[in-house]
Amino acid sequence: MQPSTAVEIRLLFESDIPAAMQLKEAAGWNQTEEDWRRLLMLEPNGCFGAIRDGHLVGTTTTTTYGKDLAWIGMVLVDPQYRLQGIAAKLMNVALDYLKDKVDTIKLDATALGKPVYEKFGFEVESTVERWTGTAGSEARDTKTLTFEDRNALLELDRHAFNADRSKLIESLIDKAPVSPVLLRAGDDALNGYALARRGTRADYVGPVVSRDLQQAEALLDQVLSQLSRRPVYIDFNTECGIGTSMLSERGFAKERDLIRMRAGGPALKTSPFVVAIAGPEVG
Repeated sequence: MQPSTAVEIRLLFESDIPAAMQLKEAAGWNQTEEDWRRLLMLEPNGCFGAIRDGHLVGTTTTTTYGKDLAWIGMVLVDPQYRLQGIAAKLMNVALDYLKDKVDTIKLDATALGKPVYEKFGFEVESTVERWTGTAGSEARDTKTLTFEDRNALLELDRHAFNADRSKLIESLIDKAPVSPVLLRAGDDALNGYALARRGTRADYVGPVVSRDLQQAEALLDQVLSQLSRRPVYIDFNTECGIGTSMLSERGFAKERDLIRMRAGGPALKTSPFVVAIAGPEVG
């Protein structure tokens, strides 16, 4: 019996995570099983898998932030099945899922992905740069945020991201391997924060948000000091108003560009207060 060429698009389930991790590894990406579980938790009816002959050969995820904004991520296709329209099928299902839910859809594309997404009506909004380096050597114990600190952090993030992604940020805080770094103004108001999480190839620092860009270096130094000499990825918002010398002076090197793209109605850009994003799959 000849293998079928038919591809079924269905919901992605937690039981698919081992196969999804294989697709992620083939692409050389950094996400962990916990990252996949988070995406499924955030949008259980908006994460999709492409199935051929009973095997997962492609994925895409969506994440909605209220009624204003959604993010598309984890568009992956098994290298053996590329150039067969599978990514287009996944994108069509994702866009159909989102069309009546939000006004604006965004994603972070590679240079190779950019012309593909342009065919779906996405336009370039800005550039994000992936920088790689090594963390410091002073690992520290995690500390629990107070209720007041957590609420202040979420309020600051809503203002900086121009959408409410509290569920995502709370999950990142709860699963973080190190304590969130908080910086305050003279009146004790929260001025900035930085989070980090584990990855399969490197630790990931982000989001990093600061109302006072002069304090961004202090945020970065404090979070790096907790990661104990591990490789680190930072996806840097080039429109934050800070020069990349902040990274190069700490031994980081630029690896590649990500292209932030938008489709749908007009939407506010991520503000310059966002120094480093939460991740290409979630914004």
